[in-house]
Formats: sequence, C-alpha cells, structure tokens
Amino acid sequence: MDRVNKRRLMIGVNLLRGCLVALIPLIQSLALIYFLLLLISMIGAFFGPSSNVYITKLVPQENRKRFNSIMSMTNSGAFLLGPALAGVLIMAFGTDICIWINSIAFLICAFCLYLLPNVDEKREVREPKRWKTIVDDWKTVKAFVVRARFFMMIYLLFQTAMLFGFALDSQEVTFIKQNLHLSDQAYGLIVSITGLGAIVGAAVATMLAKRINLKWYLGGGLFLTMIGYFLFYSSVNFLTATVAFVFLGFFMAFANAGYATFFQNQVPVHLMGRFGSLADMIQAVIQIVLTLLLGFFAEWFSLQMVCLLFSIVGMVVALNLLVKITRTSKASFFEESGEGISK
Repeated sequence: MDRVNKRRLMIGVNLLRGCLVALIPLIQSLALIYFLLLLISMIGAFFGPSSNVYITKLVPQENRKRFNSIMSMTNSGAFLLGPALAGVLIMAFGTDICIWINSIAFLICAFCLYLLPNVDEKREVREPKRWKTIVDDWKTVKAFVVRARFFMMIYLLFQTAMLFGFALDSQEVTFIKQNLHLSDQAYGLIVSITGLGAIVGAAVATMLAKRINLKWYLGGGLFLTMIGYFLFYSSVNFLTATVAFVFLGFFMAFANAGYATFFQNQVPVHLMGRFGSLADMIQAVIQIVLTLLLGFFAEWFSLQMVCLLFSIVGMVVALNLLVKITRTSKASFFEESGEGISK
C-alpha cells in the first residue's frame, strides 16, 4: 500500500465499491449478496489506511489536530443524519433506489478525490510483489516497533482501552432492552441524542485545538470516554442512559481527534500504510475475541456486571495512559510543530 499512489488507490476503491453496490438490487441469490457485501468490505479496508497517509501528507502538522476535530464532527453528523435520511428515502423511493443512490455517492466521492492534489511523488518505483517483499515489509514494521518504544506504549494503551469500548458497544442494545426495558424507539432517540453530543464535542474540540495540548485530547479524552461507558452501564432509566451516552460521545470526539493527530505525527509517512494495515488486522481479531468473551461471560453472570467490569478495565488502562503521558519527559511527542519520530 505504501508503494502505490494513495489518491489513485482511494479513487479506485470508491469506483469499485460504487459499481459493486449498484449490482446488489439486481441479484436474487442471498448467498451471492452476502459474498458481494464481503467483497465490498474487503475492498473498503484499503481506504482507511490510504486516506490516513494522504491526510498526513496533505495537512501541515500544526493544523492536524484542528483538521481531525473537524473530520470527527462531520463523521458524527453523518452518523446522526445518515440513518434519518435513509429512512426518509426508503419510505419515499424504496430500497432499490436507495441502494443505487448509495452507489452514486461512492462515484461522486471518487470524483471529488480526483479534484484533490496528488501528494505522492510523480515517479513511483514499482517493485514486483514477491514473498520476499512481504517479509521485508514485516521486518520494516518490526524495526519501527522496536525503535519507537514510547510511541508503541501509548498506542497499545489507547487501542487496548478502545477495544474494550468496542466490545461494550456490542451489548448496548441488549442492555437497553434487557436491563432498562426500553423500546426500540427509545433506543433510537438515545443514539440520536448521542450523535448530537458527539457533534458538539467535536465542535468544541475544533475551537480548543490551539489552546489545549494534544496529551489532554489523547489521555483526558480517552479516560472520560471510558467513564462514559461505566456511567452508561450503571444507568437505571432512560434519562441516566441518555446523559451517560451524551457524555461518552462528547469526550470520544476529543479522544479520536487526539489519537489521529498523535498517530499522524509519530508514524513515518512512508511506513504508515503498512503499519496501519497490519495493526487493523490484529485489532480486528482481538475485537472479535473480546466481544465473544463478553457475550460468553454475560451468559454466566449478569450482563450489567460483566459490562461494568469491562468498563472498569478500560478505565484503568485509560488512566494508566493519562498518567504516563502527563508525567513523561518526552514533551516533543505531544507538540503540534515538534519533530517527533515521523521525520
């Protein structure tokens, strides 16, 4: 991935996804539809690491925290408005038309990417894809991991806490229905209000980007996010669950912006695609395992008790991260215009 032009790769990914999504209404076989969705998901996996590298090259280091906060706000807005808009379109035009609209959206995205500047070198050195190339890539990533010990400690602590959070996300519907005895409409309202909280949080993070140090976005945002999970699974009714989720969404915007900025500043841009792809694969496996473990223990014990235990573990990991980055002498890792290790 690091050897190809990122802009062209993102354009190609969106074109492929758009064409494949357009085929879904034309297929009658359910098994074939599942296979097509799997293929779309596999192709989409190339977009995240590529876009991260592209953003790192395009956005100056001193503006990345503000940019990531704005992007978090737009993502939260899409999360809030997307389902509502989809519901209206489905009622008005039907499912097939909505799927084709989604397909067109991918094509429009590809065109917008085409209008963006090309940040990669004009001359690309294409190497033959051999087994030796893959082994060399692993060795390169391993060498970076061994060299950047402080970065890896922060990275692992952050991702560990977030993986516990992702596992807790899988049980939120069950908890709301089983423990709080709320309806589907109440759950939808909670999610919508949470989206508003995330938008407000991202807007505040954008406004404070020049005033608050990156370490507080990263460590403080994550710790308060984990507290939000604990408060949610401690809730007893609709009001307390809603307040907890709004609290969680508000501070998750800070955590996401802080993590994205820290990652972009510290991972060498020529290695970012390979490191990100490998890390995403490992994290996906761990997330599946944690989700299965949470569901397994929830069958043996109370769902609320298990979720509270998972959220406490996440809080402890996040607190450990916050303490380490506030007490560290490596201040350059959290400076917007510092050299870091990506240079």
